[in-house]
Amino acid sequence: MAARKGPLTEYNAKRDFKQTPEPAGKRKTSKSGDLFIVQKHDATRLHWDLRLEVDSVLKSWAVTKGPSPDPDIKRLAVRTEDHPMSYAEFEGVIPKGEYGGGTVMLWDRGSWAPVEGKSAKDLEKGHLHFTLQGERMRGEWLLIRLKKKPGEKRENWLLRKLQDEQAEAGDALVQRELTSVATGRSMAEIAAGKDGARPSAGTKKSRKTKTAALPKYRKPQLATLVDDVPTGNRWMHEIKFDGYRALVAVRGKDVRIYTRNGKDWTDKFGPLVDAIAALDLPSALIDSEIVAYDDKGNPDFSTLQKVLKRGSGSQQPSDKLALHTFDLLELEGDDLSDLPNIERKERLEALLANAEAPIHVAEHVLGAGETLYRAMCDAKQEGIISKTVDGKYSGRRSRAWVKVKCTRRQEFVIIGWKASSAKGRPFASLLLAQYEGGELVYKGNVGTGFSADDLDELAAKLKRLERMTPPAEVEKASSRNVTWVTPKLVAEIAFAEFTADGNVRHGSFLGLRDDKPAKMVVPEKAASAPAEENVAISSRDRVIFPDSGQTKGELADYYAAIAPVMLPFAARRPVSLVRCPQGRAKKCFFQKHDSGAFGDAVHHVPIREKDGGHEDYLYVEDQRGLLQCVQMGTIEFHGWGARSDDVEKPDRMIFDLDPDEGLGFTEVKTAARDIHDRLADLGLTSFAMLSGGKGVHVVVPLTPGDSWGEHKDFARRFSEALSLAEPDRFTANMSKAKRKGRIFIDWLRNQRGATAVLPYSARARSGAPVAVPVTWNELKGMDDAKPFSIDQAETLLRRASSKALHGWGFVDQRLPDL
Repeated sequence: MAARKGPLTEYNAKRDFKQTPEPAGKRKTSKSGDLFIVQKHDATRLHWDLRLEVDSVLKSWAVTKGPSPDPDIKRLAVRTEDHPMSYAEFEGVIPKGEYGGGTVMLWDRGSWAPVEGKSAKDLEKGHLHFTLQGERMRGEWLLIRLKKKPGEKRENWLLRKLQDEQAEAGDALVQRELTSVATGRSMAEIAAGKDGARPSAGTKKSRKTKTAALPKYRKPQLATLVDDVPTGNRWMHEIKFDGYRALVAVRGKDVRIYTRNGKDWTDKFGPLVDAIAALDLPSALIDSEIVAYDDKGNPDFSTLQKVLKRGSGSQQPSDKLALHTFDLLELEGDDLSDLPNIERKERLEALLANAEAPIHVAEHVLGAGETLYRAMCDAKQEGIISKTVDGKYSGRRSRAWVKVKCTRRQEFVIIGWKASSAKGRPFASLLLAQYEGGELVYKGNVGTGFSADDLDELAAKLKRLERMTPPAEVEKASSRNVTWVTPKLVAEIAFAEFTADGNVRHGSFLGLRDDKPAKMVVPEKAASAPAEENVAISSRDRVIFPDSGQTKGELADYYAAIAPVMLPFAARRPVSLVRCPQGRAKKCFFQKHDSGAFGDAVHHVPIREKDGGHEDYLYVEDQRGLLQCVQMGTIEFHGWGARSDDVEKPDRMIFDLDPDEGLGFTEVKTAARDIHDRLADLGLTSFAMLSGGKGVHVVVPLTPGDSWGEHKDFARRFSEALSLAEPDRFTANMSKAKRKGRIFIDWLRNQRGATAVLPYSARARSGAPVAVPVTWNELKGMDDAKPFSIDQAETLLRRASSKALHGWGFVDQRLPDL
């Protein structure tokens, strides 16, 4: 009688354990019984092995191209032999010639579960609907077995992400997550047998390398109340959340939550603190709002008050606390407050790219603030916050942040209460006041909006604060039958308007505020909406693109519109300008030094030259600076690989693929993708940008730290290694003679003083094309490097805010050793 085959018989039969470091197969159950892992496996063909714990083994599928978070992308998943549970910890190199020979990385891990009403037994029926809670893969997924074709031996399935909060367009998971969740190593470092790696993009290793201390509290920026939504693309607009302002200081597992006035409220928000700590973030100071949701799923201040009354130890998941983050003030010891609003937001999104509920990054819209405002008011929400895209973080109330409220809401100090004739009600109304000129001024009464719990709580607190005399001057009629209290309690009140004598009309109690002292409660008066700072553009009708007809005015309008998404890359970076005062068909020239003729928003930074002297280089900080350059005939903006505040520390590396005249764009696209893959092997995330000319830029964002010498040396050796490996395709030599039939990998843009065209810059070329960031998936379908022109600013703005381009060009990573 033949021996019964066990579930790991095939696994063991395929391997010689004297030759491979893989573990021998024995059935075993994990502690939780619901383990899943994904291993990146560079064997005959690169793939990702998805493994789910079922019946004490790991059921396995080889997923070609890797799992995609995009519900529209279905991945082929080939069923392979069951693996032992011990394989869940395997990372290393399977010797060449052995089964599965190649490098194996532990790419993801976590827990899995069938959705409600389903089970692992569904695999026998050819489908599995399940959820993942991993470090990278999350949410709902679906495996479906395909019908076998005649003669087909392998079992083919499809893996697909289902639509939920974790879904996103494109292949962001495999394109940006390039290192081991266990060791932080890249594929190249695992292959080389290195024990560790330098910190890189969002890896566990980089996040455990905490070089900066836990940030301290600093005063938050406050918004000025206005009556009207500011207009124009200079403004970004966010939802005004109905909760408590919070500054979150984090360093790995160490988390502190401060109120807007610096009170440490960490103990009040235990579940949120745990969620933040679980992200294992580097040292950072994050501006945010803590909210609680009501039964309808809307942020509600009264609900938040009830949660806080129960205390952190009594909070439940049903309380639905959430942290909505919207600004990043410090990162790894670097003060980011001088960066433009939009760039700080981009860096925040990159930092929290792996966060999930209850931690959120507040979404924003560029322009179209009135549409968002109407939507919030229709939903009976508080209103919106509007911010200048190029504004700095000032730590005070300013016009760079403004708030537009759907209903009037302000804070008032309680100065007394009137008795109630209703049985069981401790008071009828509260008397309110605000400080004006250092003195309390009476502002009327509020008698509605109190729950039974509110009445009991307020009655107890008011009893302890009773006094004989009024703390503010109150007219005789309003002071009858009033019990006065010491002005210590702060209440938030919604009301219709102020009456002619300055009292609230139709007031409604929303809750007490413990995060603001009474002395700081002053009237909030709406200012006029901020006016646009315009730059006068002369000769607007001058045609500067003669073949396609675009004028100087249209170019200026393009830069005015595109500034919000261009500034994160262009601001505070030494620039060289391509100026064409008479249009692109006439004389054009580069200018990098400041002649003092541009205007007040075009700044200069002194930079040491080779001869030891210093020259002033140009840089801009805001939309106004861009437009002043355009007024002086600028078409193109080319930037250094470093910022103006630290020109000796490069923060991006660029490989400009310049094809020989005989090559088509298909060859360029393939080359860009191959370079992306080689960089990924080294643990480096890279992005693609169409140059607006004939090539593609492969952009590698970097955390400043390396010198220009190290930067240039890495770029040179990487490019030379590619050209040596494939001399028929690539050359790292700029000589025209060496370029024949090849693609020149222009690494020389990575030396001190060199520049590259900036994202969203127009080009002084036929048709007024622009340099445009694209996803790696998009690149496949592009016919050339200039699909967009200055006529398509609104399209480019919509693209830039899409999920597919979310976080483009921002990653915290350092160069590895070659």
